Order: sequence, then C-alpha cells, then structure tokens
Amino acid sequence: MRISELSAESGVALPTVKYYLREGLLHPGEQRSATRADYDDTHLRRLRLIRALLEVGKLPVASIKKIIEAVDDESLPVHTMLGTAHYALAPEVAPAEPGDELEAARAEVDRVVAGHGWQVLPDAPPRAELAEILLRMRSLGMTPDLAPYAEAADRLVREVEMATIPFDGPRDAAVEALVLGTVLYGKAFDALRRLAQESESARRLAR
Repeated sequence: MRISELSAESGVALPTVKYYLREGLLHPGEQRSATRADYDDTHLRRLRLIRALLEVGKLPVASIKKIIEAVDDESLPVHTMLGTAHYALAPEVAPAEPGDELEAARAEVDRVVAGHGWQVLPDAPPRAELAEILLRMRSLGMTPDLAPYAEAADRLVREVEMATIPFDGPRDAAVEALVLGTVLYGKAFDALRRLAQESESARRLAR
C-alpha cells in the first residue's frame, strides 16, 4: 500500500506517519521509485504499537524510541524486550528520605517478592513504587496488609493476563498487548473494585 493508504488504514494522520518515519519510529517502506515507497502489515502493526505507547501508555517520544529499539533488536530475548516496555510504563516516583522507615518498607517488598517466588530484578521500578506506597500508607496511620493483594495479583497474572500476550508472534504485537493490558486492564480492575466496594457497602449497611 502507499503511504496515503497506510495513513487511512491506520487512522494516523499522514503528516504524523511521515514524522514517525523521520524519527525512526516507523521503519522505511520498500522503495519503488524516487517518490514512492510501498508499506505492508508490519507498518500497520508498528503504528498500532506507537499509538498504544503514546495514547494509552502516555510515554514521551524518547521512551518510545528505546522500546522500538528493543523491539527491532532481534538479539534481545522477548523477556528483556517486554521488560523495557514494562519499566517505561512505571510512574515517576520521587525518592523518599533515606532512613529506617524506608528500609523497612523495602524489606517488606523484598519479602513479598521472595514469598511468591517472583523473579524480579533488584532495581525494578515497581519495587521502589510499592515501597513508597507503603511509606505513605503508614504515614496516614494505616496498617497495610499486602498478602491478599499479592495473592490476587499472582493468580490474575498467571491465569489470565500472560495468556493474552502473543509471545510467539511478532515482537511489536507482544509489546502492544503488554502495554494495553497493563494500562487498560489495570484501570478496569480499579473500576471493578469500586463497583464491588459500593455493592458490599450496600449489602452490609442497607436496612
């Protein structure tokens, strides 16, 4: 297909497609002449990935470039490639003041990870994020119990979420599925919890 057809098929404006080509986010088409190149399904799939990273993941172009580089580097294992995308989705966390409370929160996170046998890198962003959340909860007088949440997350990821990622398919399709699943299903789960909370409140308190 021509670039105009690629734009129409993908729903991405033509100037934006050209911008992605200039920035190296989208690989070049097959050159047919000095003024024409042909594009195929790999370009459509890449545009879907870029849109997912931009519109759903809310990632800056610099982060998207790193993910695209990981997708295109066939020497990288799929696990490493997915990790590049996963870590890019992690929110920015302002570092807490070092001290005994922070170390205790980090130790608790370590226990949760070890207790479930999770294979997680020591510098994984969610470790720091979870430690910060624990600190905030305790500063508000809460006594957090992560056990039931960790068990639910473990079961949900093992039995449902990982089954939606096409590990054996195109690399960019696997990253797109990870991004969409992590962000959108995460938001859907939060909404479902709020619905369940309202229902349980009505069950317990309604006369």
